[in-house]
Amino acid sequence: MYCFLIIIQRLPKVGQPKDKLIFEIILSAVCLAKVVLEWLLLQYIPLATTSKALGHPARIAILEYLLKVNKCICSDIVDKLPLAQPTVSQHLKQLKDAGLIKGNIEGNSVCYCINEETLSMFEFYFETMTTKLKKQNFC
Repeated sequence: MYCFLIIIQRLPKVGQPKDKLIFEIILSAVCLAKVVLEWLLLQYIPLATTSKALGHPARIAILEYLLKVNKCICSDIVDKLPLAQPTVSQHLKQLKDAGLIKGNIEGNSVCYCINEETLSMFEFYFETMTTKLKKQNFC
């Protein structure tokens, strides 16, 4: 929003010297490019963050296990996967930070489950992409 105010303030004034006018136009264009980039980043950051969390086989295995059992605590995952408890805890934290799973405190433990809203975001994104791909001819 601040950038738009700068653009409006920097719009060329009648009677300005030509060099200053060009400078003001360039500054306005740079500011507008920054606004567009910020909009793009805000639009794609959730998808990129979530995708990055899927970039490790252990986290995919944890998600697959959660899909199978619906919900569980960390020690359940440690019993099923060939990973140490601190490693599983770190992966659970990354999955939770990315929004792929939710953790609810139950007594002394945290019970983890899949975050359906995040999976719906992925489902929508890939359905949209698939639809576009079917309509276009690619090499």
